[in-house]
Amino acid sequence: MEITRYFEDIEIGESRVTFGRTITETDFVVHAGHTGDFFPHHMDSVFMADSEFGQRIAHGTMVFAIGIGLTATVINPVAFSYGYDRLRFVRPVFIGDTIRTRVTAARKEDDPKRPNAGRLFETVEVLNQHDQVVMACEHIYIIEKQGTA
Repeated sequence: MEITRYFEDIEIGESRVTFGRTITETDFVVHAGHTGDFFPHHMDSVFMADSEFGQRIAHGTMVFAIGIGLTATVINPVAFSYGYDRLRFVRPVFIGDTIRTRVTAARKEDDPKRPNAGRLFETVEVLNQHDQVVMACEHIYIIEKQGTA
């Protein structure tokens, strides 16, 4: 779906929550194959059985990729991602957990490089099925100002 929203259209505090997605064994294996991260924390159930978690934990980079991917449901043709800051893995994610992502408009400022655009800073929180934050970061979004195209 495509929806055009200019910088001025965004209200601080507005929020949206994505649908959920259950993390699977296949996710662990595919992500390890893509990244080369075969650490036993993610791949070895015997190694992790006696750990504080009692089981394998998801790759943080996988939780980030899936959590951010869940937000990609609307295309805004006058905006693009500038990057992510303050990334934290707050709680472990396990096989069988269902995650969803909450995105909240936190603050806005003019873009110093682009006079026709502004920067929107979004708080991104990936939640598990217990509504606990498992990952958090800040997304910086560049959005065109209305009437400046």
